[in-house]
Amino acid sequence: MEPMIQLENVSVHYEVANLKISSIKEYVINVIQRKMFYHQFHALNNINLEVNQGEVLGIIGHNGAGKSTLLKVIARVLRPTKGRVILRGHISPLLELGAGFDPELTGRENVFLNSAILGFSKKDIKSRFDRIVEFAELQEFIDTPVRNYSTGMISRLGFSIATDVQPEILIIDEVLSVGDSNFQQRCADRINHFRKNNTTILLVSHDLSAIQKICDRVGWLEQGNLKAVGNPENIIAKYTTTHHE
Repeated sequence: MEPMIQLENVSVHYEVANLKISSIKEYVINVIQRKMFYHQFHALNNINLEVNQGEVLGIIGHNGAGKSTLLKVIARVLRPTKGRVILRGHISPLLELGAGFDPELTGRENVFLNSAILGFSKKDIKSRFDRIVEFAELQEFIDTPVRNYSTGMISRLGFSIATDVQPEILIIDEVLSVGDSNFQQRCADRINHFRKNNTTILLVSHDLSAIQKICDRVGWLEQGNLKAVGNPENIIAKYTTTHHE
C-alpha cells in the first residue's frame, strides 16, 4: 500500500535581510549604498518522510525547529523551495488557532465560513451545525462575535469544525495543549476514534506525554533537519536527554 503522505527531499529556504527596513525610501538608500545584504535561512532541509494510512505521526522539536513549516508544506499552504509532497486523500488541516476565522463575524457565521473553506456545502454545514457547536461547548456564545472569544473557545470551535466529519488525512498543530483537561481528553478520544477508522494523522505538540500516548511514531525536528523517526518512547527519550544535557 502506498503511503498517504510522502515527502521527497523537501526543503524550505528564505532570504533574510541583514537590516530592518521601515520604508521604500530607506530600502532604496541602503541598496544604493550597498548596505543591504541577504542570507539564507533554512527552515527545512531535505526532508524525506512517509506516513501510512491509519498511522498517527507526532512531530516534536523546540520552537523554530521547523514543525509548523513542515505542516504548512504538507497542507499545501506553503510551497517548498525544492522537493515534492505527494498526498493520497482529502486533507483537513488545523494549523493555527482561528485560521480562517473572521473576528468580526459571530461564531455561527464562522462555522459556515470555515466549513466552506474546508470544502463543505451550505446544506451539509446546516446538517452538522448543532453537532459542531455541542462538541465545542459554545451553545451560549455561538452568536457572539469571535473577537470576544478566548483562545480556548477559538481552539474548541476550530477543532470541532475540522474534525466533525472524519477526514482521510488530519493535520493538527498544538491543539492538544490548549483548553482545559476535559477538552484535551475529548480531542484525544476523537483522534483515537479516527485512528481506529484509518484516518492518517500528523500531530505537532509540545506535550510529550500526549505525543507518546497517542502516536504510533514520532519525528524529531532540529533546526530544519529531521534527526530521527521511530518509536515514540525511544525518540522522546533521545530528545529529552539531548535538551537536558
